[in-house]
Amino acid sequence: MSAPETAPEATDDPPATGSSTGTGTGTAYDAHFRVWRGDIEGGELTDFTVEVNEGEVVLDIIHRIQATQAPDLAVRWNCKAGKCGSCSAEINGRPRLLCMTRMSVFSRTDTITVTPLRAFPVVRDLVTDVGYNYAKAREVPAFVPPEGLGPGEYRMRQEDVGRSQEFRKCIECFLCQDTCHVVRDHEENKRPFAGPRFLMRVAELDMHPLDAAEDEGLDRKSAAQEEHGLGYCNITKCCTEVCPEGIRITDNALIPLKERAADRKYDPLVWLGNKIRRRTT
Repeated sequence: MSAPETAPEATDDPPATGSSTGTGTGTAYDAHFRVWRGDIEGGELTDFTVEVNEGEVVLDIIHRIQATQAPDLAVRWNCKAGKCGSCSAEINGRPRLLCMTRMSVFSRTDTITVTPLRAFPVVRDLVTDVGYNYAKAREVPAFVPPEGLGPGEYRMRQEDVGRSQEFRKCIECFLCQDTCHVVRDHEENKRPFAGPRFLMRVAELDMHPLDAAEDEGLDRKSAAQEEHGLGYCNITKCCTEVCPEGIRITDNALIPLKERAADRKYDPLVWLGNKIRRRTT
């Protein structure tokens, strides 16, 4: 795929006021969209002039383009409520959900450029192959139930529940994976690096007080570093900035996981304590 062009990033400026250039209702106007059309072999940005009405989001406009000008335009979407993560794309170069980006954040004179997620192969138009993410998900060992406890017998402190609950808000939109420059700019890193979404999953399991992974010989901290590429992350916080659920991926998951992994590997007291514990169990 040839790299699609991008326009300057959108601002939160209110739409320009003045007479409508659309239907004459005073609220509708005509906007200039540039939408990437093509497939894995290549493509280009196509210009559209399309009506925008009050309260609409970018996904509404993409649907209107489909209905009136480009019926073969491919776009992935499902819930239109910001909860399924399907309609991920890049709007003026920034990874966003099409259904959660209101047209009111743009000026009426802006050219709005919509392109597919740059980190993943294009299937067609705005639809990308995000199979990389599901492959990485399968590489993270699941929660290990504690021995001797059955369903309904788990007990946790509320603070531990709250800490991991933040990470469970993830809607699998993969915007964090797309914006992570380790994945986005270096194709060769996709094999050794899980990306922020799945390092966050490792962190969630590692801090879970009932996870009995170590009893089964699984060291999640070491696995994060040696198998999932934790060291590739240089905590730029770009993943946190694009998360539509407001999860503090870097501060609450990746940095603490890095600290615990470093302690496990380099702190002599932690190393000695682990050795003693293994001998006594």
